Amino acid sequence: MSRRYQNRAVPYIKKFIALLIAVLLLTCLGLIGYKVLNFYRATNGDIPPQLPTEKDYPVRGVDVSYYQGEIDWNVLAEDEHVTFAFIKATEGSNHQDERFTENWNNARSAGVYVGAYHFVSFESSGETQADNFISLVPKQANSLPPVLDLELYDENIVPTKEQVKEILDPMIEKLEEYYGVKPIIYTSSNVYLKYVVGSYWGHDLWISNTKCEPLTNWTFWQYSFNGYLPGLWADDIPIDLNVYNGSYEKFYEEFGLSPDFAVYKKEMSE
Repeated sequence: MSRRYQNRAVPYIKKFIALLIAVLLLTCLGLIGYKVLNFYRATNGDIPPQLPTEKDYPVRGVDVSYYQGEIDWNVLAEDEHVTFAFIKATEGSNHQDERFTENWNNARSAGVYVGAYHFVSFESSGETQADNFISLVPKQANSLPPVLDLELYDENIVPTKEQVKEILDPMIEKLEEYYGVKPIIYTSSNVYLKYVVGSYWGHDLWISNTKCEPLTNWTFWQYSFNGYLPGLWADDIPIDLNVYNGSYEKFYEEFGLSPDFAVYKKEMSE
């Protein structure tokens, strides 16, 4: 190619690249705009709730507390919705869920990947809340990271962002030091915007939204409070349903889980 031809072609190449970048940018903005519009329409009830499909989100799980009563984990584990379970362990500095140890051990023996969650109180220090959690929840292989459940539970108790950080920061530090992993933060979209956004980079998010997929970069999505699955002591007892944002392979790799965990079931004794 001659130098003259090369010189004439350069402006056209630059224009083509600029046009391509503009098209890609407009496409991205359009997709983001569509997702935001869909979020607000679903949140306002203008369209039906958007549920995660099994094709897009094959790794599914539940979260439970004493409220679900006695659970037959061997039956529950056979359901396609139950690869993992987050189990309530503690609340504040003193409360411990009466069924935690039973649920934790039985779920593991049934081949369910388990994690424990702590309901954060704004009425006691982060250090004592972490101590409460650590005193109950064991360090075991093939377990999910601890979860801090952050929600506004009393209309008369609405802390500032600084007050929440004063509780969360030492709690996170203590839990990360003891368990060797960053805790997951569970919250709703509104509470996320009020207390979490801009802080706690590197922590996986578990977002509750029963209307549509959260806009945040979530790892777990709690999409229903009204799942009815086999294995619960009564047919009319609901259970929360969740999905993981990725494939089984990504799920195993991200949390250092053994893909063969379910095969061992009753043999898990560590």
